[in-house]
Amino acid sequence: MNTQRFPFLLFLSLALLIALWVAGSPAPVEGASKEIVQLQTQVQQLQDQMTQMKQGFDERMGVMKNLVEQNTDAANKTTAAITSLQTTLTKQQGDDAGRVDQLSGQIQALTDTMDELKVRLAKVSKQLEDMQSSQQSIAANQQAAQAQAQAQAQAPPPDVLYANALRDYNGGKNDLASQEFSDYIKFYPNTDLAGNSYFYLAEIQYRAGSYPQAVQNYDQVLQNFPAGTKAASAQLKKGYALIEMGKKDDGVQELRHLIQRYPKTNEAAQARDRLKKLGVSTATRTGAE
Repeated sequence: MNTQRFPFLLFLSLALLIALWVAGSPAPVEGASKEIVQLQTQVQQLQDQMTQMKQGFDERMGVMKNLVEQNTDAANKTTAAITSLQTTLTKQQGDDAGRVDQLSGQIQALTDTMDELKVRLAKVSKQLEDMQSSQQSIAANQQAAQAQAQAQAQAPPPDVLYANALRDYNGGKNDLASQEFSDYIKFYPNTDLAGNSYFYLAEIQYRAGSYPQAVQNYDQVLQNFPAGTKAASAQLKKGYALIEMGKKDDGVQELRHLIQRYPKTNEAAQARDRLKKLGVSTATRTGAE
């Protein structure tokens, strides 16, 4: 804006100087008058141009001022709109944050409730499984009891069945005796003679060389009928069977235990004799008897 006003001021100063010079100069001669007239004409033209330029400049300045005012007003309105928008966004963010926190709390509460329900459902499922298992066990026991009752109803009396089995055993009818002793154990498993039946089954297996099966049946006597009449004999023959299986140390240990438990029995004497033949001590610890 200062650059456009500078030519105007320059021309205005030049016109003033020429006017002053003309006013203060003496009466011109004819040749000089023409030049002065021309010069005055040029000055007038310059003045007219300067006036036009000033008018154009003023018009432009008015337009520019109007544009500046419009731009300023638009900028102010834009600033106000941005400020309002920022305020709205800030408020919305605050509201959204509150809503998010509220939703998070509700989701957490629902999650906790679901976890608690899962725990309760697991407990209920466990109780149902236990009840189902109990019912199945009861049903199985009832079926087993019914089957055993039916079998016992069809089986011979225990004394008769055991007498037949013992007769066939003594008569060398091992297959028939094994079946009869097995039937006795099946039909009457809780009687004292069941322990004897296990023992005679083991004896038949021992004679046949089936030492592992014999050891299992001897163990049935020792574990389930320790006070029975065949307990000492079962431990003695178990020791013999282990030695026959190549498990000498286990067999020797079994015979030593027999001597400790039943020291005055015929089976203890047989155990001592067998240990002496093996060349080992009868004591459970290092040293002689």
